[in-house]
Amino acid sequence: MRQIESFNKKIFESFYTYGHNVHRLSLGVIFIWFGLLKPFGEKTTTSLLANTIYVFPADVTLSLLGWWEVAIGITLMFKPLVKYSIILQFIRIPGTILAFIIHPDVCFVHLPFVPSPEGQYLIKDIIILIAGIAIAGTVYKEKEKLAV
Repeated sequence: MRQIESFNKKIFESFYTYGHNVHRLSLGVIFIWFGLLKPFGEKTTTSLLANTIYVFPADVTLSLLGWWEVAIGITLMFKPLVKYSIILQFIRIPGTILAFIIHPDVCFVHLPFVPSPEGQYLIKDIIILIAGIAIAGTVYKEKEKLAV
């Protein structure tokens, strides 16, 4: 029984030690991967955002959103740049929220509890921002530990 408990402790200590880095890097990969799909013409649910933000034509907006996501991903990949990923995500979130206001018929199958696939994607963006905030907090906590 002691061996199982010892093994269990080692596993969870490794989760604690490496979990935030793995989480940060995996989010970075997802942002880069999904971001690159947009400027190269792959249709994604982000096209909803491109049709919500009317500053540029939808195809230009979609490409800009894609490169914006790539920038978020790159800043997540390198610890010293994580604070910039949060800034980039905060700038992006108003467009996400605006889509719910302007296109509720597209974002929900049944208001307010049954989101469509597009609505689920937008909700995911908000959750990823919250995860990014948690990751950013650990990066600075790690700096404090190193300084002491």
